[in-house]
Amino acid sequence: MIYQILLSGLTLCCFMCLYRVFKGPTAPDRAVAVDILGVLVVGFCVLWTLDSPRGFLMDIALAWTLQSNVAVLALAKYLEGKHLDE
Repeated sequence: MIYQILLSGLTLCCFMCLYRVFKGPTAPDRAVAVDILGVLVVGFCVLWTLDSPRGFLMDIALAWTLQSNVAVLALAKYLEGKHLDE
């Protein structure tokens, strides 16, 4: 029961983030929404790991978190107009 409530809450948050991605007034707003979507994907993986016997979903959540961190840093550099090696 509690998992269904949490999953529906995460789904609602995903739709709100997707709205901001498509209707965001500026590129940084869209970047933050995409970053939050990454956090929500990690939340989905963690909830499904707790509800199922599959442990590999936690590994996916960890890998997604690390990839998301690097992607946000690269996007921030791009939005500033700098190259990645600066």
